[in-house]
Amino acid sequence: MATLTSMMVESEIALDAIQRYPDAGNPSAYFAFSEGNSYFRLPGEAGVVVFRPAGRYLVQFGGPFAPRHNRSRLLRAFVDFAAAQHRDIVAVQLQGADAPPYLEQGFTVNQMGASYAVDLEDFTLRGTKFMQLRNKISRALRTGLRIREASYDEWRPAIEELDAAWLRTKGEDVKALEFLVGQLGGRHQNLRRLFVAERDGRLIGYVSYSPVFGSRPGWMHDLSRRVPDSPPGVMEAINKAAIDVFRAEQVPWLHFGFTPFTSLHGPHLPGYSRAFHWFMTYLWENGAHIYPARTQLAYKEKWAPTLVLPEYIAFRGPASLPALVHVFRACNAI
Repeated sequence: MATLTSMMVESEIALDAIQRYPDAGNPSAYFAFSEGNSYFRLPGEAGVVVFRPAGRYLVQFGGPFAPRHNRSRLLRAFVDFAAAQHRDIVAVQLQGADAPPYLEQGFTVNQMGASYAVDLEDFTLRGTKFMQLRNKISRALRTGLRIREASYDEWRPAIEELDAAWLRTKGEDVKALEFLVGQLGGRHQNLRRLFVAERDGRLIGYVSYSPVFGSRPGWMHDLSRRVPDSPPGVMEAINKAAIDVFRAEQVPWLHFGFTPFTSLHGPHLPGYSRAFHWFMTYLWENGAHIYPARTQLAYKEKWAPTLVLPEYIAFRGPASLPALVHVFRACNAI
């Protein structure tokens, strides 16, 4: 029988699972134990499924974080768990290596976007293609910014104030995104890294980096915020400072995470929905009010990503627009 237990205990189990079974290569796996997630597992067996209820759907994050031989069994049990609640399943941010158990069990699996990463071993901002980026960073630094790695506890009140001001610029009824983005604070804050830009003791901006496990280990550029009146180039200057630190530590990869609707060139998986693929392309062109994919991709492409990894969404049965809507509801995007 499957069970749901204490969220605190389960988040520790999720942390152990993503560290122990990272071979699917999900660079966003750290989000598995964000506060607000729920966890499904089989007693006495390794592995965990991460999800959030949203209406009549269970929105699953990533594939089962489990040994390869146990993923199909765990997914089947999760399907039964959802059916017992008269709910459907939609899974997001699947990697290509996650797909086989879903295809075996009749899911429709489509690309939803991509994640991006930079190989730091030979990374440099030299050359003409980075000229505009170098100039932007230089202009930001000339405003008197001081950039350094810092502890979250040191800056927590200022970060909360900055976050509130940043969110107000998005509109009166806009909520902070959750679920498919990281967070600050909580039980596992000590595993994240924070770089801040300050001027005269005032917080101007920050970038939080989350750990990435698996075959491309390193850090992921996660939450980033800046005050509304900050100079252009603040985020770029912070990220460049972090890259310098990571390279000095011989960190192999800097990941930029998942962006929906982007790089939709496959590979397509067997049985994919052509109509859903068309709709993702349509949202790339017209979906800025749902998610700022173009803005996010433009920032990531400034760093000339070495690697583009397609990420997938899986529907129990045919591809479903209501299921996609509930993904964005789980994220507070709509």
